[in-house]
Amino acid sequence: MFSGIVEGTGKARYSAGKLYVELPFEVKPGDSVAVNGACLTVVEFDGKTAVFDVGEETLRRTNLREAKLVNLERALKLGDRLDGHIVTGHVDGTVRFITARRSGNTTWMAFEMPSERWGIAEKGSIALNGVSLTVARVEANRFWIQVIPYTLEVTNLGSLRPGDRVNYEIDVLARYVKRIMEAGV
Repeated sequence: MFSGIVEGTGKARYSAGKLYVELPFEVKPGDSVAVNGACLTVVEFDGKTAVFDVGEETLRRTNLREAKLVNLERALKLGDRLDGHIVTGHVDGTVRFITARRSGNTTWMAFEMPSERWGIAEKGSIALNGVSLTVARVEANRFWIQVIPYTLEVTNLGSLRPGDRVNYEIDVLARYVKRIMEAGV
């Protein structure tokens, strides 16, 4: 379980089922780390670079195969503050970054609408590359978020170019509400 509050970024390289990531913090084998929002288990750590095994389903749903700079967050500990929102690390898929425009002290960023459009609601939560964000506006084929300068500096969102794939995770509470409604409870 994660909060979507990124602790730092790291250079990443994928090769033959393994992801190698330079970490800005200490970990040990068995620890869970959100890497661009995907919950992965550390299998090796040499004090600088962590190695993660990455399954085919994870590769199919994420941008980890091509990611060069990834957002990183260690798993929450019981009793930690939850500054973002509940993020499971179970990435739903990827969406394309469309455009960004500056307005005052924030940057508006547009992303294509995912197939799970039911989970995208104005003022609702979404995790993009593991970053806890609020949906600011919803349009027919895209949704917008607003990002403050701090978030652009400490995450990889500031380096996105139009067309880049971004991992997304629908808010877990929205997911359960949908399941309850589908079950007619």
